Amino acid sequence: MELPITARRDAAWIRTRFQIDLGCDEDDLALHFNPRFNDDTDGTVLVCNSKIAGCWGDEKREIHNPLQRGSTFKIVLKLTGDMFEVEMPDGQEIQFPNREGLHVITYIRIKGDLKLTSFKIY
Repeated sequence: MELPITARRDAAWIRTRFQIDLGCDEDDLALHFNPRFNDDTDGTVLVCNSKIAGCWGDEKREIHNPLQRGSTFKIVLKLTGDMFEVEMPDGQEIQFPNREGLHVITYIRIKGDLKLTSFKIY
């Protein structure tokens, strides 16, 4: 599965994060992708996690976040068997394990501080 997303972060918005969730439902997320622009611990950071039976796993935090307020960007999320790959606009690739071992994603949620302009599933 490949999921290219094109969006624009609006500089006038107050909130400082958005999330893309992929999984079975809101309590079973194989991938929770959460760019944060004002994180209490790390400032600007990309956070990946999973949620199984309503319980969050251990976060993976990437300090390098190439996304900027007010800019248009494209990210591509791929499920490649036992791994998710997130391709960032600057070429950075983040890998996150498919902890639930899902082969089919039936739940997608995009929420937060962004204006979605394109969404495709391959």
